[in-house]
Amino acid sequence: MKDALRIFSCSSNRPLTEEICASIGLQPSPLEVSRFSNDNLHVQIQTNVRERDVFVVQSLTEPVSYHIMELLITLDALRSASARRVTAVIPYYSYARSDKKDAPRISITGRLIADMLVTAGANRVLTMDLHADQVHGFFSIPVDHLTAIPTIAEHFRTHYDTSKMVAVASDAGGAKRAARFSERLGIPMAIIDKRRVSDTDVKQGQVIGDVRGRTAVIFDDEISTGGTLLATVETLQAAGAARIHAGAVHPVLCGPAIERLRNSAIESVVVTNTVHMPPEKHLDKISTLTIAPLLAAAIERIHSGESVGALFE
Repeated sequence: MKDALRIFSCSSNRPLTEEICASIGLQPSPLEVSRFSNDNLHVQIQTNVRERDVFVVQSLTEPVSYHIMELLITLDALRSASARRVTAVIPYYSYARSDKKDAPRISITGRLIADMLVTAGANRVLTMDLHADQVHGFFSIPVDHLTAIPTIAEHFRTHYDTSKMVAVASDAGGAKRAARFSERLGIPMAIIDKRRVSDTDVKQGQVIGDVRGRTAVIFDDEISTGGTLLATVETLQAAGAARIHAGAVHPVLCGPAIERLRNSAIESVVVTNTVHMPPEKHLDKISTLTIAPLLAAAIERIHSGESVGALFE
């Protein structure tokens, strides 16, 4: 069966692809990406993929537009090379944040990118912890939506005392996600009343729930600039939380995020490797968990026609 399986890595997260392939017992298939003199991208598949089951790993991270184009051209090249089925493995789908029309004359870009992936040649998408669950419905092809919540929850269960722990959602929109985390650990939950003024400006009010004297774990799908996270920390401190930790699937960590985390009262931050973190983004308080075995198991199940949902039963 593995003879018909090919896994390619675009440039956003090659270490993750190598881990996935090692879990399956394969080598990443060769792919050459270069630029013409006019700055156009050129992609060449350097192995036979005719009638093969192909997976392409690419997170939509900075530079996002470059990584989107690289993925689209790779998908088109694989389709032109007569691959039997092409699955876009997108551990971090950044445009899932653009899931609705919340201002006049804007694009619902999460849906646009979904359409572009299908047009380019994707037959299936494998992704993880979308910012908004409804983005799953933007695709006209099958989507396997994995979650790293069990992985992160198990880390907290193993390394921390959960007897006085409370899961915290930084706003009402993240309540379902934090609820799944709290259920996994069997701990209570609290929600912060948040008002977003702009992409980088967040104002928060009161805590809905009891955090006084407890260990609070702020749980979210991603940490971007860290603005929401720091505002949540201040709110929890004012409400009497004894200790504060954070958990997130996607460590985007752009702009001032690293300095904010370094200088914050957060004792530890637990993330996954859906997003590659270069050395300058490493902090002692950040623990990075690998989701490569989970993605590898999902790829093997998709390839063999088994249930992906059974991974979480």
